[in-house]
Amino acid sequence: MKILGINHDMYITSAALIIDGKIIAACPEERLTRSKMTRAFPINAVNFCLKQANIKLDQIDYIANSYNPAVHMKKFHPIFSEHRRFRGDYYYSVPDFLLNIDRKINEDSDYSSQKIRLGKKELNIYYINHHLCHAANAFNISPFKKSSILTADGAGEDDTANFLIGDKNKIKLLKKIKIPHSLGSFYSTFTEYLGYKPEHDEWKVMALSSFGSKNNRYYKIIKNMVDLKSDGSFELNQNYFKQVNQTLPNMFSENFVSLLGKPKKKNDKINKKDYEIAAAMQQVFEDTGSHMLKHLYKKTNNKNLVLSGGSFMNSVFNGKIKKLSPFSKVWLSSCPDDSGLSIGAALYLYNNILGNKKRYELKHNFFGPSYKADKIKEDLKKYKVNFAYKKNITDVVSQEIAEGKLIGWFQGKMEFGQRALGNRSILADPRKISSKVRVNQAVKYRENFRPFAPAVLDTFAHEFFDLEKNEKIPFMEKVVLTKKNKRHIIPSVVHKDF
Repeated sequence: MKILGINHDMYITSAALIIDGKIIAACPEERLTRSKMTRAFPINAVNFCLKQANIKLDQIDYIANSYNPAVHMKKFHPIFSEHRRFRGDYYYSVPDFLLNIDRKINEDSDYSSQKIRLGKKELNIYYINHHLCHAANAFNISPFKKSSILTADGAGEDDTANFLIGDKNKIKLLKKIKIPHSLGSFYSTFTEYLGYKPEHDEWKVMALSSFGSKNNRYYKIIKNMVDLKSDGSFELNQNYFKQVNQTLPNMFSENFVSLLGKPKKKNDKINKKDYEIAAAMQQVFEDTGSHMLKHLYKKTNNKNLVLSGGSFMNSVFNGKIKKLSPFSKVWLSSCPDDSGLSIGAALYLYNNILGNKKRYELKHNFFGPSYKADKIKEDLKKYKVNFAYKKNITDVVSQEIAEGKLIGWFQGKMEFGQRALGNRSILADPRKISSKVRVNQAVKYRENFRPFAPAVLDTFAHEFFDLEKNEKIPFMEKVVLTKKNKRHIIPSVVHKDF
């Protein structure tokens, strides 16, 4: 069975192909067009997936889309249904009129489907709830047969977080949190307030937060913006947040500014107040996430946990979860953000809707394009780049890293996810304190306060970092502390908070 998963009209649109439940190919559109964070339809990514499997679209059995527009059909929309632009609008107006005959809809829609035949061509499309796709992109490729599941982001169709449980090949929804109360939007509001681009630069604020102090003077102020409820949910005080009204500038209100002061502009110099606000906000974010997790555990009584959704790109929080919650095992995919929804949509359709029982644990995320030596040589000549062949390439590169050189390491298939994990990576010597500044300034062109992740053999990871002996972090999905006696050895990958 061949299923093409699509994430479109979200940040980092993507496509993924699964055959009989196994990921064959997956790629974000941005990697093929060089348009970072693109929301364009992933037509290039779709074509890549088909080419990778040497098949045509006609050979696809199902298409899974990671957003379910049926959620928005709970009420009649005469402005759309009574004023068609062209006859293709019948796909919306006909069900809209029919549902309005007796429209008493109190429950949400998990998915909707559509079949289109044009001659011999047939498109069999399923539109699946956004957060269910997030959940499948976690549980269905996790090592767990049964697990608690939490998803959280800015928003899906009308929800911002889901509490779920996964058992064998099925996912069951337990509870939702709905707009406007959003953990993702909470973080994005402060991202904008601190002079960065919301829904883009949240990891800059996460890095910034390490330079502030815990329980500082802003912590209680920000904590009072969030009301934690006994049922595990939370509410954002709408006197301070206005992300719901997208016609107005800024995600924060005048009351927000009255409490915290004038917002930082894009190119303003970072000061102590910025560090302290970032730290306080990160602390409240962690408080809220921990509150949700504790309630989830009460409902599931299962100590395995999988996480998905843009909020769990927050690797600092992810690394603390075992200490802040009752869960003993925590797993995330390489792409918990919206880029991974193409995988999640395909897997949710395969396992949950169609009832197939096969599941495959995600051991790696190398599902993107690869290039043969002849093609690489052709491009090097085309752009007049000097090159040479080396037989013992690892020995040569190891020596050059030790000599302080920066290395662009390119091998095999591209990673799927926002983090480079060894196939498209920049390498430098972590023993040299200057490496961090050099990579930031000479290659990444980014702020010097942003840290880098170390690559370490898993057999030695527990000797350098606060990890159990057999614990692994394969996808750069968690941040953990460096052991005190090792910090002086690898200073360029030790952040402000160690």
